[in-house]
Amino acid sequence: MEYEPVIGLEVHAQLLTASKMFCGCSADYSGAPPNTHVCPVCLGLPGALPTLNQRAIEFTIRTALAFHCAIPSFAKFDRKNYHYPDLMKGYQISQYDLPLSLNGYVLIEDAGAQKKIGVRRVHLEEDTAKLFHVQGASLIDVNRSGAPLMEIVSEPDLHSVEAVRAYAQKLRQILRYLGVSSGDMEKGAMRFEANISLRPRGTQELAATRVEIKNLNSFRALINATTFEIERQRKILAAGGIVAQETMGWDDARNETYSQRGKEEAHDYRYFPEPDLPSLEISRDWVEQIRAALPELPDEKRARLIGAFGLSAYDADVIVAEKEIADYFDACVAAGKPRGADPKAIANWVTGELFRLMNDRGDEIGAVKIQPAQISELIALVNVGTISHTIAKNVFEEMYASGRDARAIVEEKRLTQISDAGALEKIIAQVLAENPKPVAEFLSGKETIAKFIVGQVMKATKGQANPGIVNELVMEKLRAMKS
Repeated sequence: MEYEPVIGLEVHAQLLTASKMFCGCSADYSGAPPNTHVCPVCLGLPGALPTLNQRAIEFTIRTALAFHCAIPSFAKFDRKNYHYPDLMKGYQISQYDLPLSLNGYVLIEDAGAQKKIGVRRVHLEEDTAKLFHVQGASLIDVNRSGAPLMEIVSEPDLHSVEAVRAYAQKLRQILRYLGVSSGDMEKGAMRFEANISLRPRGTQELAATRVEIKNLNSFRALINATTFEIERQRKILAAGGIVAQETMGWDDARNETYSQRGKEEAHDYRYFPEPDLPSLEISRDWVEQIRAALPELPDEKRARLIGAFGLSAYDADVIVAEKEIADYFDACVAAGKPRGADPKAIANWVTGELFRLMNDRGDEIGAVKIQPAQISELIALVNVGTISHTIAKNVFEEMYASGRDARAIVEEKRLTQISDAGALEKIIAQVLAENPKPVAEFLSGKETIAKFIVGQVMKATKGQANPGIVNELVMEKLRAMKS
């Protein structure tokens, strides 16, 4: 029997707020010494009362609107009760039956087609502390405790590892565009939990049991764990067995899942309303203000780059993939408009030479010294014939290294394109004299050899000759010799 995977993802994203979810401690604890961003609320001390972080609520609503979710008029926080050493209060403040948003969707590309993945809810909770296991002991750092954590719960609409990858990457992309989360998985700012089951292909019912894989902190871990678990369950079912409902961990070193405990249901957490926080009445006016302030999101930007600028789907996808790159490109287009720089030409330079140099040096866009206006200036120099495209590439490398303007480099190194016909004719005559064999081939009817001769002229001028004029003069000379 052939089986189809049924996968739902829970994505936890730390929010880029200045302070924690329920206290005034700084939420930016990266690199800080252990247990230095703490207070009685973070530590769960008796009598310490939480206060709501409005910015975190705003960020969650902003995200929910980007996912086309409905925002209810009322929401509340609940206590999620379970025991674990990193849970300072012995419970987690989360949301259960009245979350901040419900019933949205995200569009992804899956197997060459656009697919709608349901988003069941986007809700808000607090992060836990962090455990470190060293030499038989467990150490705890409370800096992370109480950091605002947004949870995005998908419907079980994912049916392949490729769809899981596309959905996870799309979520991270949108969160970064919204400016609500860094999505930096190396710092634990984005983590995944995958719920996986298998059903006979062609049926619509969900399996009676499912497996949850916890704390996947990279795309690689998510994909490898999902791939492994699908195959593990397939083998069990093929052998006539039953897949147990349980919570699994992922062993990155052994590349396999392992059982942690039985899979909990909602009643196991004994949810009840958080008595120390009031219910939330969400103003419609506030929601609409947040909606009106939403930035241009990846799908909208991609459509604009293709529709308004004529970019290929590939170039648009590459540019839109990272918000910083997309912002840089837009700045280049804005700076290039007065100079007549074509957006397609700008895209070619950004996705070609700029990306090549960034990859060679391992740079992020924030480290690039070339300002957007400098790219449009370089393109303008090529357009008016001041320099050739070949020379422009060399100039671009110098710009990348130094941050200097293209014109200054061209003038200093005397790279101005040679367009004077008289000067070029002398060089062409010399090249023809030095290459009798290609000339003879042309005269015998092999006219394609003219490209070689043009290349030799360009080489002789170190790329400074105007290629259009060179081509015209070479053909003129050769045809004159032929007649």
